[in-house]
Amino acid sequence: MPPQVLGLRALNRALLSRQLLLDQPDLPDDADARRACVIQAIEHLVGLQAQAPFPPYYGLWSRLPGFTPDDLASLLTDRSVVRIALMRGTIHLVSARDCLPLRRLLQPVLDRGLRGTFGKRLAGVDAVALAAAGRGLVEAAPMTFSALGEALAERWPQHPPDALAQGIRAHVPLVQVPPRAVWGRAGQSQHTTAEHWLGRQATAVPWFPETRPGLVTRYLAAFGPATVADVAAWSGLTGLRAVLEELRPSLVTFRDEQGAELFDLPSAPRPDPDTPAPVRLAAEFDNLLLAHADRTRVVSAANLKRFYTINGVFPGSVLVDGFVAGMWRLARTKRSATLAIELFGPVTDGDRDLVAAEAERMLAFCAPDVACEIRFGPADQQGLISRA
Repeated sequence: MPPQVLGLRALNRALLSRQLLLDQPDLPDDADARRACVIQAIEHLVGLQAQAPFPPYYGLWSRLPGFTPDDLASLLTDRSVVRIALMRGTIHLVSARDCLPLRRLLQPVLDRGLRGTFGKRLAGVDAVALAAAGRGLVEAAPMTFSALGEALAERWPQHPPDALAQGIRAHVPLVQVPPRAVWGRAGQSQHTTAEHWLGRQATAVPWFPETRPGLVTRYLAAFGPATVADVAAWSGLTGLRAVLEELRPSLVTFRDEQGAELFDLPSAPRPDPDTPAPVRLAAEFDNLLLAHADRTRVVSAANLKRFYTINGVFPGSVLVDGFVAGMWRLARTKRSATLAIELFGPVTDGDRDLVAAEAERMLAFCAPDVACEIRFGPADQQGLISRA
């Protein structure tokens, strides 16, 4: 019997369900239970993309009703979650117990990135000696990459400081320390080692099989059904066809409408394609849009191009009926906040009202004490809704 074909809406609803963007229970009031739910969500998502300091707050807000900035800020300051280079070599926010197991599995991605970008500039540098020197420096006191590079250049004066610092980023698991990314605070990106920052948590027994099959299984739970190319695009790893072949007896397979083979966990949710999808405002850099080779399950190819800006900022997205229908940008000052929403095409009056309501909810979350505005339309023709 040929594999079942999953249409675009079926894939969309499966992704939304696994990304916690369909039905959502409120966070509990009990502090310990609330904390556990937030960490559980971060781990289920296999981390949140975190190149910029604050998108993870919005990513969790869009997924966890009742979420407040302190729910994440407190986890950063007590070292329950950390920011570290992982999938695709980019910064992700992950739990303390996920940090080093994921980093070890993804080390080949960091190695390949270093060779491709800085290999020639680090020719002749002993990697073991460089890693030991960098580890000693950042464990003595957290350092910016600029300061770290300058300190390393005293020993390797023939090599560019920025390349030396990036060598440490690749060879040593560096976490960014607070106050960086703590809500309401500001700070440079200063780094120390994950082992030094996490202490005993760094040596805890991994809670999932620390293997490539274990990593792929977690990906499918959060992003499946998926092709081999999807898993590779998310992780940055190569050679994953063999991993999925190893897992095949424990998986189910489908085809998409183009005939590509999709792998999935047998018990993972695959809601009815007609399941209603609430309007959502997804975060900047949200993995929802970045975790597949074929992203049409949530955004059309034409609309995806709109997100790649000259300054490298990947805007937040507006989801209507589960698919990207626009983008949003937030501008803040001490006394005001403006949420600009650009819809890519016509929507019903009802959906526009729902987008406005979700925008109001976001402003209540991120700017409760200042005058706020919601602007609809292209940047030069935006309608204005005011909220004092």
